[in-house]
Amino acid sequence: MTTLSPSVSLSSPGGIELKNATQVLESEQSPEAVDAYQNPWHTIFDRSDMRRLGKKQEYRRVFGPLATFGFISMYLCTWEYILVSVSSGLINGGFGGLVWEYIFTAFAFGSVVITMAEMTSMAPTSGGQYHWISEFSPPRYQRYLSYAAGWTSALGWLTGNASGYFILSTLVKALVEVYYPNWSFTNWQATLVMIFFLITTIYFNTWGARLLPAIEIVSLLFHLAGFIITIVPLWVLAPKNSASDVFGPVVNGGGWSHTGTSFLVGTITILFSNLGPDAAVHIAEEVKDAGVVIPWAMVVSYFLNAALGFAMMITMLFTVGSLEDAINASSPFQNSFTNTGSTGVNVALTLILALLIGAANITSLATTSREVWAFARDGGTPGHRWISKVHHDQNVPFNAVLTTSFLSFILCLIQLGSTVAFNIIISLNLIAFLGTYMISIGCLLLKRFRSEPLPPARFSLGRWGLPVNLFAFCYSLLTLVFSCFPVSVPVDASTANWGPAIWGGVLGIALVSYLVQGRRDYKGPVVFVAGVRRAGMGLQTA
Repeated sequence: MTTLSPSVSLSSPGGIELKNATQVLESEQSPEAVDAYQNPWHTIFDRSDMRRLGKKQEYRRVFGPLATFGFISMYLCTWEYILVSVSSGLINGGFGGLVWEYIFTAFAFGSVVITMAEMTSMAPTSGGQYHWISEFSPPRYQRYLSYAAGWTSALGWLTGNASGYFILSTLVKALVEVYYPNWSFTNWQATLVMIFFLITTIYFNTWGARLLPAIEIVSLLFHLAGFIITIVPLWVLAPKNSASDVFGPVVNGGGWSHTGTSFLVGTITILFSNLGPDAAVHIAEEVKDAGVVIPWAMVVSYFLNAALGFAMMITMLFTVGSLEDAINASSPFQNSFTNTGSTGVNVALTLILALLIGAANITSLATTSREVWAFARDGGTPGHRWISKVHHDQNVPFNAVLTTSFLSFILCLIQLGSTVAFNIIISLNLIAFLGTYMISIGCLLLKRFRSEPLPPARFSLGRWGLPVNLFAFCYSLLTLVFSCFPVSVPVDASTANWGPAIWGGVLGIALVSYLVQGRRDYKGPVVFVAGVRRAGMGLQTA
């Protein structure tokens, strides 16, 4: 993998001369650019990227490499989420199947992460996938594809944000059940807990937003320390399954006609726990030297968290008890915690898990609100002029945070009526992400197939770009198909996977929105990009 610091002429998009930042600063840049480089809020490369993208710098760039690394790691929370979301993988794979599903998924999805890292370096903007689709797709289709992707991405992040509050409510339930095992946790109580945590995250994303980079660094340290604090007592205190049980054959517990189908359905569980390494893409305009910091932070944090998640999953499989008990448990990780034989340890480990996922929800609201803000800036949402307003004193898109929080609140209220209905809605999360990944990678792949020039990237795959992109596209397509499968067959209304239907509904709403408002206000972000924007067109502002 090659890291480039290009000096590029707009008249020859493919001409790249390797020079480091100091050489460019001292020998080629204007006094204005030198001042920009010395500005503590952004580098000369940030200024160059924003000019190429045709966007005004709206934020102070307060996220450095460590805070960015923490931001991605906290959204991923892989070892935490592998504990709370592994149930369907136990059905489709069993202990041994989960091990191989994890190894396959971690490396295969890694190709998607590396491809997105390269696209981030080409176009480090808060729009993320819908911007890349607009810039890289054939011009006649960019407006419609990017608009649909913007809606899909926004709804995917929103449902993911709401699911985080739901998981927190289940952890609160687990804590209560340690002391009151017969207590019934009603829907309205779960909803109140979700709303409480939502309000908490709103504070840290508005009035407390100045603390956000520091919170991400502290949370990262706690994330790493929490891993050690959790894994050690499980290995020391809990009885262990045998290695032959843990590394046994793949179990087809979903009723599928072929074990291979069960295996591929099980990989979706693993993918959910590794989803979201592109979270920092949506704060790209707040990251110093974003074109190189975010790509490397994405790749390193993804593979580090994948390794931590694998170690935690192996630990849980050894300490959870029998496969039958694990499948029948409402929260399999609680079996492992209970098997330590200590109520205090059980409570402490569950509390650590809850605090870390709570910190992840702060990150989730931040990245979701930035994606909504970016799409509004491009005219993609109703009320876009109000939503895209930036409160510069607080360095935060205040109205976008409130809009995102309100929509998350509405989703939380669905839980009040029916947990099944709530789970149907949030099932959109994985499908939406995979859909935008696949389309954006497909557009990049098409440009490479056609040998069309691409924007310069300081994180470049070079000659490996085409094969890596092709594998990433095929893997995204494969997982998109299997993310539409139910956990088991036969199905009824409560066990069916309603994600595809919800996605279709979202696209239907997007079509109506486009006909009513979008076709007038949304042109696609590519119209501001250098080489496309009209002469005399200024920088895009919020």
